[in-house]
Amino acid sequence: MKQRHMRSTLVALGLTLAGGAVSAQGPASVPITLRPFVGAYIPTGDQRDFLKDAVLVGTQASWNATDQLAVTGSFAWTPSKDRITPGNQTLDAFQYDLGLELRSAQTNIGIVSPFVAGGLGGRTYSYRDLEVDSKTDFDGYGGVGLDAKAGPVSVRVEGRGYVSRFQPLSGGGDTNTRNDIALFAALGIHF
Repeated sequence: MKQRHMRSTLVALGLTLAGGAVSAQGPASVPITLRPFVGAYIPTGDQRDFLKDAVLVGTQASWNATDQLAVTGSFAWTPSKDRITPGNQTLDAFQYDLGLELRSAQTNIGIVSPFVAGGLGGRTYSYRDLEVDSKTDFDGYGGVGLDAKAGPVSVRVEGRGYVSRFQPLSGGGDTNTRNDIALFAALGIHF
């Protein structure tokens, strides 16, 4: 019983000290941001042999843990064209991921804040008009960008490089690694 009380006291003390350290850094200037975005999906390498360039639309939600660190979730849709299957087939790709963004307070340039990002997620490929089951593959990304904030709104420009596992959607074939790029601009609304 005494050890349990001692552990509870140590946990409480640790949480108090951690809370003091976080508050000493100051609260994040904007805790939650929603960002609709539009941009371009650009397949590279083997992925370019399979899919065409396409528009990319989606949304992000970010929670700023501190002024320098944010957790960001993204969902995007790309209506691309399959280069291999006859009939100019449309292939919808749905991208969803969760990652971290790191900003350096020392490199902020006025209202412009550069950042680096990285995260993990998945991508689901689904043909619109073919009777082929959808496939979902695991992926990860690294990115860079700039945020320009003015009051409750911001404008963001971001580029991401994705590396993903890929299984052929129809027929046989080996699972391999693919890569592509997403470039987009977003309008942020801060809450």
